[in-house]
Amino acid sequence: MLRTITIGTSISIQGMFVRTLPNGKIVVRDGKTIYTGKPVSTAA
Repeated sequence: MLRTITIGTSISIQGMFVRTLPNGKIVVRDGKTIYTGKPVSTAA
C-alpha cells in the first residue's frame, strides 16, 4: 500500500508502507531507501 509521509516542514515522500512505530510515525520504502516520518492525513 502506498503511503505519504512528511519529513520536516516541506518534504513529502511517497512509498510502500513498511510499519507503524510506537510514537505514531510510519516507515515507508522507496526502492532501497527507507524513510521515517509523520503520516499525511487523508481528507474524506
